[in-house]
Amino acid sequence: MYRIITISREFASGGRTIGKKVADALGYAYYDNELVTKIAKESGFAEAFVKENGEYAGFTSSLLFNLSLNNIGAAGTLSTSDQLYTYQHKIIRELAEKGNCVIVGRCADYILRDRTDCFNVFIHANMAFRIDRVLNIYQEKLDKPEKFLREKDKKR
Repeated sequence: MYRIITISREFASGGRTIGKKVADALGYAYYDNELVTKIAKESGFAEAFVKENGEYAGFTSSLLFNLSLNNIGAAGTLSTSDQLYTYQHKIIRELAEKGNCVIVGRCADYILRDRTDCFNVFIHANMAFRIDRVLNIYQEKLDKPEKFLREKDKKR
């Protein structure tokens, strides 16, 4: 049985909803917005910044990344994106060590790729379903919802 489930998803595909239902059904901890809050608190970045940029954070240099993991204080010399990824990486690894959990987004599938007790899922949906969710559930007021979704997809 897998202890950790990561959920990557297309924007408005229902990945968060599915993740929460899976966590509840299995009795697992669920990390989504709680993860954003934890990363913001530990890193000092604003929650809005973490929420907007954490899905796309990556690291530009593996050498600098490995050095920063060993000395989080050295993260101040890194780019903002690299700093965010360093904190995100550290916190996701810590949560995975704590116990059974479902983690939505934040590159968790990549961060935990070396674990054998991790099951990675990608949620996608057709454009009509996603447009309906954006307009009705997220209450987005968009002239061109399909263009909006395609732009979100490019970022991910």
